[in-house]
Amino acid sequence: MAAESVGQGLQQVALSTAFDVHFPALEVVLPLVAAPLCFLFRSRAFARILSAAVAWLTFGVALVLLQKVLAEGTVRYPLGGWAAPYGIEYRVTVAGAWVILVVSLVAALTLLFDSRGSASRLAPERRYLYYSAFLLCLAGLLGMAITGDLFNIFVFLEISSLSSYALIALGRDRRALMASYSYLIMGTIGGGFFMIGVGLLYQMTGTLNVEDMAQRLPAVLDTRTVLVGFAFLLVGLSIKLAVFPLHQWLPNAYTFAPPRVSAFLAGTATKVSYYVMAEVVFVLFGAHFVFTEIGLGAVLMPLSVAAMFVGSLAAIYQADLRRLLAYSSIGQLGYMTLGLSLANVEGLTSGLVHVFNHGVTKSGLFLVVACVGYRTGRTTVRSMAGLGTRMPATSLAFVIGGMSLIGVPGTAGFVSKWELIRGALAAERLWLAAVVLVSSLLAVVYVWRVVEMIYFGRPEGLESLGRDGEPVREAPFSMLLPTLILVAATVVFGLWSDPTLSVARSAAVELLGGAGG
Repeated sequence: MAAESVGQGLQQVALSTAFDVHFPALEVVLPLVAAPLCFLFRSRAFARILSAAVAWLTFGVALVLLQKVLAEGTVRYPLGGWAAPYGIEYRVTVAGAWVILVVSLVAALTLLFDSRGSASRLAPERRYLYYSAFLLCLAGLLGMAITGDLFNIFVFLEISSLSSYALIALGRDRRALMASYSYLIMGTIGGGFFMIGVGLLYQMTGTLNVEDMAQRLPAVLDTRTVLVGFAFLLVGLSIKLAVFPLHQWLPNAYTFAPPRVSAFLAGTATKVSYYVMAEVVFVLFGAHFVFTEIGLGAVLMPLSVAAMFVGSLAAIYQADLRRLLAYSSIGQLGYMTLGLSLANVEGLTSGLVHVFNHGVTKSGLFLVVACVGYRTGRTTVRSMAGLGTRMPATSLAFVIGGMSLIGVPGTAGFVSKWELIRGALAAERLWLAAVVLVSSLLAVVYVWRVVEMIYFGRPEGLESLGRDGEPVREAPFSMLLPTLILVAATVVFGLWSDPTLSVARSAAVELLGGAGG
């Protein structure tokens, strides 16, 4: 009997291990298959339940993959059994697993947010189209972080981009269509540039696998074709990442998209592009070539500093909360690219930990705005007047999220900025550390504008009434729950930063020791 039970246990372990092998593919297949199912069944309820289930499943798979990568190293999955570089390979690194964890977590929590706050132009009976597009976008973003093939990155980039254009266009405001069109134009240029770069590099190396190409590139690095290919890749990704001054598409896209879409994209889309840029820079070409021979840091560093100040200054003068948060994102992305431009462990760690910290913070803040919009019918700074007593939980959530944007100790934002300052000091750039501190003071200004209105502003006339003509009250629990979870994460991982910092540092070390140098 004992031998039989042991045998059954070993069989279960073997089956579990055999199934685990397919997790990289499962992470992409789940949302990719669920998206057309939502369309085929044409049921809003079915689509919502299926989407939420898929999002939480991808989060669970992402957790398993991250644990596996940290314990065993890079996980490889050759599609169709064809080993790289002859076949397409899914390659999950520490950095890739970290990014898919953030993407799936934000997706799961934004889908948990009550659909009554979606503010979509779709009729309720056609909302299944929204979930189809959402799942396609999720599949594209996850695929970009998992695939080890440059052309596949482009394919997944286009899947996520096309679906995000549709999602943004669903906003009730007529300007959502123009915002989507503007993003489409910029996104098409970015995707086109990326594809041209891939084509030029393929011409010189004869392979599309990232690691295999990294091994072949040193022999042709001094050719103009490779240099031009690198430039096209970098500019294309910079557009997708909204690197200053290629950020023009972002403010309108985040402002006029449906609230849940803004929350999802703000926490995921640019973060995945940041990861791909880090892969191209450190794994494909290598830090020595990019920063020593080409001198990318001399360009990216001042652009990052400019983004930090321009984004924060623009946020100060915004009357709409969504636009304020959008411009804030431009400044926060500047911190991430600044960390990358330092090309040291501390700097890159700050950028990668900010992928999580800013992702949960900004998604939570956009959901706060969605709660305010649902109850008041407005999303202006003025609409926050007196909400400290009428919507206390929502108001507190904004305060905590705002503190994280500033970088107040005890919040996740502080962890990112402290690591960035350490990176600047390690690179012997004391002035950069000072710049980070000064730019944080600008965040104090735009956050305080809203906080002052919440607790010291007085609603005038009809401002005290909500969209239904009744006195404004706290948001429904189904909206508050995901909002508070995201905001609470900024405190939990601000006070207990070891898990996020250790993973981000492992990812940074892995990237800096990439195949390209």
